[in-house]
Parts: sequence; structure tokens; C-alpha cells
Amino acid sequence: MMMQRMFTSPLFLGFDHLEQLLERARKSGADGYPPYNIEQTGPQELRITLAVAGFGMNDLQITVEDNQLVIQGHQNEETEGRVFLHRGIAARQFQRAFVLAEGIEVRAAWLDNGLLHIDLARPQAESRVRTIRIGQPSGRIGQPAGDVPAATEPE
Repeated sequence: MMMQRMFTSPLFLGFDHLEQLLERARKSGADGYPPYNIEQTGPQELRITLAVAGFGMNDLQITVEDNQLVIQGHQNEETEGRVFLHRGIAARQFQRAFVLAEGIEVRAAWLDNGLLHIDLARPQAESRVRTIRIGQPSGRIGQPAGDVPAATEPE
């Protein structure tokens, strides 16, 4: 039985149609490397965490272009002079892309114990309050309120 998930937060993970994107990635034959988590860290904050063991800061690149967050990893394979009896840790390249919802900003990124953390946030919309002056009706059709001519004295 397939369980359907319902996300109630309007920000949920800040991605447009997250479920559709995940399904498309599965169908496209993506190998799922590197594995990642997406968590909501506050009402308007998100964190993507990728498991990038073996990658250093100089091996990773994060870019944002047209609401697409792209994380790339490239390790230089230094095998010269090394003899492997078993090679289970592959030095391989990867690229992970996420489509960000409108207004989502990348706030910070850091590497800690083989985990790359990327903090995202949706800034609160600034309240723009304008006060509108209420004028007196002019009694004339087509004349804006507030532009009431001065009373004239009868002659």
C-alpha cells in the first residue's frame, strides 16, 4: 500500500512539487549519490544535508542560478604509488540539483564531519502600509474626492 504524504507548511522544504521532483529523479535512473536529508529547521528555514565523506571544501562547489541550487563534487584521484588490495571507497564526481521555490534564499553552507549543510530561508515579506487620505465628496461627477473647490461667497 502506497502511503501518501501531506505537507502542511506552505514553505515545506521550499521546493516546488518536491514529491514530483523526487519521483522524476527515481525514474531517470539517478543513483542517489550522494544521499541527502532535507529538514525544516524553523517556520521559514530549511536545511539540506548531503553525505559527502571524503570530499574537502576545495572539492565542492555550490551555485544558484534561476532558482536552481546545484551542488557539485569532484575529487582528484591520487592513486600514484598506492597499491589497493580492495577498493571500496570510490573517488567519484557528482552533481545534485534542487529547484527552489520562488523567494527561497541560500543563507549559509558549511562542511562538518563529512556532511555538507546548506541553510535556506524564505524571508518574511515586508509589510508596506500606506495611509490613504479621505477627502470630502465634490458633488461633481468625474472630480476626485479631496479636490473640493473652496466655497464661494454669494454676490
